[in-house]
Amino acid sequence: MDNQTIKLQKFIADNGLMSRRAAEVRIVAGDFTVNGVKATLGDRVDPSKDKVLFLGKPIKKETQKITVALNKPVGYVTTMCDELGRKSVAELIDGYGARIYPAGRLDKDSEGLLICTNDGELANRLMHPSNHYKKLYMVTVVGKVENAQADTLRSLRHLDGETIAPVGIDIIRRDAEESVIRFTLTQGKNRQIRRMCSFVGLKITKLQRITVGPISLGDLPVGKIRRLTDDEIKALSKIK
Repeated sequence: MDNQTIKLQKFIADNGLMSRRAAEVRIVAGDFTVNGVKATLGDRVDPSKDKVLFLGKPIKKETQKITVALNKPVGYVTTMCDELGRKSVAELIDGYGARIYPAGRLDKDSEGLLICTNDGELANRLMHPSNHYKKLYMVTVVGKVENAQADTLRSLRHLDGETIAPVGIDIIRRDAEESVIRFTLTQGKNRQIRRMCSFVGLKITKLQRITVGPISLGDLPVGKIRRLTDDEIKALSKIK
């Protein structure tokens, strides 16, 4: 194997266009060409000489690495280009001075902390399932959550036929009208919190992510972004 070549999806992420996982989806969709030939998953490129195009346009390398925290509002999807025409977080991070993209996901009906970057290695680290970043969510549900429901949530190890890691459950407050539960996840599945609550008969009215590893949402306004400090990026890079 040529030591000068790298996987196409890594090349795409390294150049700040999108994450490796997103690149794999777009490669399969036929959106990339290498030296005029439609790319396929598994292709390798030589960054020094191969010509890679995305939707017919060359990829321009981002020289400055930028990582930000976004307080994602409800109603926005985390894909950068939505085929259904839904509102995308791309609208919120556009014009920041670089092509940054989400390093992770939050479903359309959820809000809160979303880290966005053009650093391909950091994005891959944040999204790789072997790196168990602790993530905290504040979840508001209808009515008073019972102790038995909370105990069931804590003991769940299988959900819809798949194995899930233990989840920390803390009741922050509860009354007859509504309850607020803090979920602590180290390894999340797609829409896991919503599926867990449905399993025990709880109806969610608000789901907000407040931390990703050492990064906290704090008082960042909804729909706004802030740039992470060097110390915060170093802290993210140290987690295994």
